[in-house]
Amino acid sequence: MGIVPNPPTSHRYLHGHHEAVLRSHRQRTAENSAAYLLPRLQPDAEVLDVGCGPGTITVGLAERVPDGTVIGIDAEPAIVEQARSTPGASERANLSFEVGDVYDLAPASERFDVVHAHQVLQHLADPVAALSEMKRACRPGGLVACRDGDYGAMFWYPASEAMTEWKALYRAVARSAGGEPDAGRHLGAWAHAAGFSRVEVSASMWCFATPAERQWWGELWAERLTRSRFAEQAIGEHLASRADLERLAAGWRVWMTERDACFFVPHGEVLCTP
Repeated sequence: MGIVPNPPTSHRYLHGHHEAVLRSHRQRTAENSAAYLLPRLQPDAEVLDVGCGPGTITVGLAERVPDGTVIGIDAEPAIVEQARSTPGASERANLSFEVGDVYDLAPASERFDVVHAHQVLQHLADPVAALSEMKRACRPGGLVACRDGDYGAMFWYPASEAMTEWKALYRAVARSAGGEPDAGRHLGAWAHAAGFSRVEVSASMWCFATPAERQWWGELWAERLTRSRFAEQAIGEHLASRADLERLAAGWRVWMTERDACFFVPHGEVLCTP
């Protein structure tokens, strides 16, 4: 549909697209990741999902607007192809996916009722510019909806020295890549800086507490630490050695075997009116 005329910028997504990363992304749904937005969706809404990844949230948004349309965009062509084959995607006539760049949405100017981004702004060097571009893609009276985690506010039980070290390392690596790992707390300020006339701030949380959830979450992070692009960035910036990453991964695997272990991921959310 020609949303973006130019190739995406050269920004490299911190986590990359290792299977452990995509396994996490595929668990995201409109219900568990965009609940703050769902009551505001009208059946005939035109929706742009920015940074859609494998498209599981995007499919859920399309189900909520049966008389409208949803376009998911992502900067990585291979991920866009995966999104097109996500379960449910081919069954939605009102859904399509394109390669696109959040920093350049010019052809979409004032086209959409809702522009949505989940876990996107934390990875960008200029989130205010991205929000300004998302605002430009909104029709008058439309809505920009963003949700991002806040690594500085994440907490868990029981205490783990390895996981405390992991959190400090993650924040350092994310900032070395030009992002803001504590994005959740900044969303309201970024939205005001982007010139929105009204900004509604809320928060929600993921909790991993059952044995299956702990196993899934802990193993994801153990793999990300040692096998994803995050590992390359940490080593390349001399923030950790390979041995450090293996040791922290082992700490995650010890934590996930604890009977009463739980992990909490706070998110900031904003609903913004241009």
